[in-house]
Amino acid sequence: MVKKFMRFALIYSKKYPVGFKVAKRFKEIAFMPQIPVIELKKEVLFTNIIKNIFLELKNIDFIVFLSVHKSKDNKPSLCLHAPGNLRNANFGGKEGKVCMTSAFIMKYLFQRLNYFAQENEIVKERYNVSLEATHHGPLTNIPCCFLEIGSTDEEYNDVNAIGVVVKTIISLQNYKINYSWIPAIAIGGPHYAPNFNKIQLNSNYAISHIIPNYSLPLTESMLTEAEAKTLEHVKNVLIDWKGCGSSEERSKYFTLIEKLGFEIKRTDKVK
Repeated sequence: MVKKFMRFALIYSKKYPVGFKVAKRFKEIAFMPQIPVIELKKEVLFTNIIKNIFLELKNIDFIVFLSVHKSKDNKPSLCLHAPGNLRNANFGGKEGKVCMTSAFIMKYLFQRLNYFAQENEIVKERYNVSLEATHHGPLTNIPCCFLEIGSTDEEYNDVNAIGVVVKTIISLQNYKINYSWIPAIAIGGPHYAPNFNKIQLNSNYAISHIIPNYSLPLTESMLTEAEAKTLEHVKNVLIDWKGCGSSEERSKYFTLIEKLGFEIKRTDKVK
């Protein structure tokens, strides 16, 4: 579990200048020389991130990957997600394998990201702040997440968005476990997970991996992999009721989830 002082690291690819700009700004204002900041020559998605190769990661509790976000509509976005492949591995990592992450740290970071975005009027007006479903590489056994700015050169060079991301990262030095939070895996809904965004912000549930509707049908290995790759002990599964197919499909998922010993909570029933 996370220590009293959590040691985190930042990793970005030289191929994407936005990561360099966030890292540079972090170094300028954070005054945290104990935090490793690692630049990769190739894309993060296709890099083998293990402690034997990166000695700076020896005692690290959590990695934040700094990256670009890309979308078809080029909407200005600040995104957070756990990496991994629920099915194929077209963009790094390994088929059917996801990365270790922390439901609590994911919730903390998402709340901080939203807070600092609201604090900055320009970011508040322009950017969509959202979780994303678990997707793409790399594969690492060090707990981690991606923190991304999207989706065009205008946003990649936006000092306001970069500032919000840097403040979010710096806030990790104040992270403490909130024992009232309930670790959970999320299933269903679209990639940008609007229902899970609300829950992550405004409830006691803390979401680690999100299995979206396009990755369904749900399988036992998919669910057990997401549970095994969550630092906290997970007993709860959140279901986006309308985002899980037909009633017949939902019934099958309920049977599978209950068989594996999880408690089920519909998103429309979460306060």
